Order: sequence, then C-alpha cells, then structure tokens
Amino acid sequence: MRHDCLGNEFSRGRRPGRLRSNSPVVVCSVVLIALACKPFAEGQEKNDAPNPSQDLRTRVSDLETEVKELREIVKQLQAANSSVSVKSNTLVVATDPVATAGPSALAPGDTPSPALPNQALLSQALLSQAASNQASSSAAMVSPDDAKNLAFLRGTTINLALDGYYEYNFNHPVGRVNLLRDYDVLSNNFSLNQANLVVENLPHPEAGQRWGGRLDLQFGQATDTLQGNPLNEPRPDIYRNIFQAYGTYVVPVGKGLNVDFGKWSSSLGIEGNYSKDQINYSRSYFFGFLPFYHMGIRASYPVNDRFTVNYWIVNGTNQAEATNAFKDELFGFTAKPRKTITWTFNYYLGQENPDRVEVAPYLPIPVQPGLSFVGISPAPNGRTHIFDSYATWQATPKLTFALEGDYEIQRVWQNASPGESSAPKHGDGVVAYAKYQLTSKVALGARAEYLSDRGGLFSGITQALKENTVTFDYSLADGFLMRYEWRRDFSNQPSFLTDVQGVLGKQQNTATVGLMWWWGRKEGAW
Repeated sequence: MRHDCLGNEFSRGRRPGRLRSNSPVVVCSVVLIALACKPFAEGQEKNDAPNPSQDLRTRVSDLETEVKELREIVKQLQAANSSVSVKSNTLVVATDPVATAGPSALAPGDTPSPALPNQALLSQALLSQAASNQASSSAAMVSPDDAKNLAFLRGTTINLALDGYYEYNFNHPVGRVNLLRDYDVLSNNFSLNQANLVVENLPHPEAGQRWGGRLDLQFGQATDTLQGNPLNEPRPDIYRNIFQAYGTYVVPVGKGLNVDFGKWSSSLGIEGNYSKDQINYSRSYFFGFLPFYHMGIRASYPVNDRFTVNYWIVNGTNQAEATNAFKDELFGFTAKPRKTITWTFNYYLGQENPDRVEVAPYLPIPVQPGLSFVGISPAPNGRTHIFDSYATWQATPKLTFALEGDYEIQRVWQNASPGESSAPKHGDGVVAYAKYQLTSKVALGARAEYLSDRGGLFSGITQALKENTVTFDYSLADGFLMRYEWRRDFSNQPSFLTDVQGVLGKQQNTATVGLMWWWGRKEGAW
C-alpha cells in the first residue's frame, strides 16, 4: 500500500480511496488538494519520480497561503462595506469557473486551477472604494455656509483689459495733440489708452440670489477724459479711477424690477468705454458730447420679452458729487420689435449749472479738502434737455448696421432778467455705422457723422463738424485684437491744430493702430 501526503491509503494503479480524515477543512480546499494529488498519482504509475511527496507539500503550502490571502482580501472588502458589481456597485470576485462549479465539472485528466480572485481587480476596486470614501468624507466636511460661499464665487467674474495705441496725425500738430478726440488724444506717441479691472457678480433670482454688484477700475488716458473736468466734478481725484461701482437688487415684482445704486456708465449714446466692444477704435463726436457717467439710482422693468422701461434719478451729468440741489432724471425704453432689431430711446432732464463756487477754507470748523464753498446768488436755473435715440440691425449673421440721432438743448436761465441772455445752446446730428465680419478673424467697420454745434455747446464755437472713419480688425487670438484705422475730421470752421503755433486748420487726418487684450470669464460686451 502507498500513502499520500495526508496518510490516506491507495493502491498502485487505482484511484484514491475515500478520505478517512474528518478534519473540518474548508470544502473547497479539500477538494482542490484531492484533485491536486491525482496527477501526481497517475504520474507515479508511469514514472516513479524520486521524492514526489516534497513537491506535493510545496503545492499544498502555496495553495493554503493563497487561501489565507483571499480571506484577508474578503475581510478588507467587508470592512470597507463595499461590494462592486456591474449593475449595483457590488464587488464580484472572479474565480475559476471549474472551482466554482466543483470537481464534477472537471474533464478526466484536467487539473483544476486554484479558486483565487483576480488580485489586480481587487486592488483596483479597493483603491476606488478608498477614493470614494475620502471624497464622501471631504464633502461631508463642507458646511452648508461654505458650499453657499463657493457657489457665490463661481458666479463672480474677474476680468482684465489693456488698450494701447499708436496714432499719427498728418497735420503734425504742435504738442502732438489731436483736438476734438476723447480717447486717442495724442499723436506720434505710444500711448496707454486704458487699463481696466472689472469685477462682477450678477443677480440670479431664479436661483434665489436677488442681489449682485459691479466694480470697474480704470487707469490711463481715458481716465482723464472721464474724470478730468473740475467744472463737472468738485473733487474729481476721489473718483478718478472708479469708472463704475454699483450694487444691484432685483425686487420680486412681476418679471423682476432691477434696481441699481451707485455710479454707472451712461447709456446715452450707442458707444461705450471699452474699445474692444466698439465698431471703431476712436470715438464719435457724440460720445464726447453726451454724458460719460452718472451717480444715483436707476431702475429697469421688463414689461415683456421685447419691451423694457427705464428710469433714473441722478446727481447730474458726469457728476459723482452734485454741483447743485437739482436731481436729474431719465425716462426711456428699450424695444426689440424683431429679433434682429434693438431700439433704445432716452429723454434726459437736468440742470447742469452750479449753485456754488469753491473758495479757500474760511470757517473755524475744519472741513475735508475741496468742501469749502460760497453760494452763488441768484444761482442759474436753466434746464438741460437731451433726446437720444439709437438702433441696431443685425441684417445677416455677418452684417450689422447702427444709427444714432441726438438733440440737446441747454439754457443758463429759465427766465432771463434784464441784461441777461436766455438764448440756449444746442447741438444735434446723426451718426451711422456699418460692420461686416469677413471671417472669424477679420472684420471691416465704417462710421459717418454729422454734428451741428450751435452756440458752442460741445466744441466752444458754432460750427458743423463731420468725420468719416474706416476700421480694419484682425483678431490674432481670442482676447487679442489689432485694429487699424483711418479717420478724417473736417469742419466749416478752423478747429484743428496744425504745425504752426496759433494757426488752426479745417481738417485733420489720422492713422491709428490699436492693440487690445482682455481676459476673464465675462462673456459678451463689457
């Protein structure tokens, strides 16, 4: 009789007999061990190899080690409370199909493979579960207040813009100054027109956020145009670099009443502050003729999807601080009669004559610098009326037309006393625009303008001003625009500097290259 490695008897040339041991070994392990002995026994019939029991012990030892590893892995999976499957996140341990089915599935002479899981799969599952648990723990650590703040920050955009130019005036003006220009004021000079920082958070009433705000900081030549006139601003230096700063609240009335408080860019006139959003690089006469900004309260209400009404009450035109007790008002609307047409109309009523004059401090009580005044008596009380209308037509996806018409009249006195003149100053005219987008990177723009300035309300003398401008845009990249421009100004009166001191000409021609960079998450026009 021969004995196997467990002491069981079997006869040479016969299959192993029934196990005599009643040891409580895991059934699958016993079956595997028994089956593992079969090829050794059959091999012994053919070749009586030396020391067969040593090889069998080694195989059994390896098998027991692997079973222990399997148990440890199962314990780890149970401790992590994970079971992964294809449909229900349940872990399915892939074992040998023969081992799963049992020894009866073996064909005669086959050797069963050990019932071991794919350890690479198990390791990957464990790592994935650990990452999932860590993410869940991190999410649980974020408080509701922190989540709300993060959502608020996601709705805030921080945007930067740089705008510079080189311009050549063919009049070769003394001092290299371009008269009747608002932003491109210097010739034969590398100029920083403006550098801007825009921070904005829009209200989202549909998500429960009814308030928002915006801050525009501006530096460069354009800043002096906007804030540099002490006749409009008693203390311009305080607000010089704050182009816009206002808070917004959407009152839950009807479709939502939008209310702003602070300082904002004027919507009188179609052109705005940021060069990248204009058809041309230089600004029209009407941009300089109409107000740049206002300080006060404004409200807008969308009656429906195509009609919005607007109302303002402000300190005055280009006045962060009022120069008199009168509060200016604006009444207007924006209409969209068709999807391709937008029409804006504004009526502005103001009183722009100051009722005080600044003097050196004379009171024993200290005041802030610039707040020492004496009153003017009687103070001029003449009104200012502005009628402003402009429309944009998107004729095709590539072709855009725009048209603006304005009329402004201003009096010093409502009712002049003897010896005083109540004759008004007024200006009126029209400006037309066209733009054609040749390709995604190339566009052509044009502008033609006429302004009748009677009484010198805009230019200081009575004259008829005209200008023609052609602009070529080339977009090098998203957020980087080069703009080439030719402009001709002309008038029926000498109004432009020449190369002779004290001699003015009736026209000036300029060629300009503008460079604009901007980046940030704010989309569309700024």
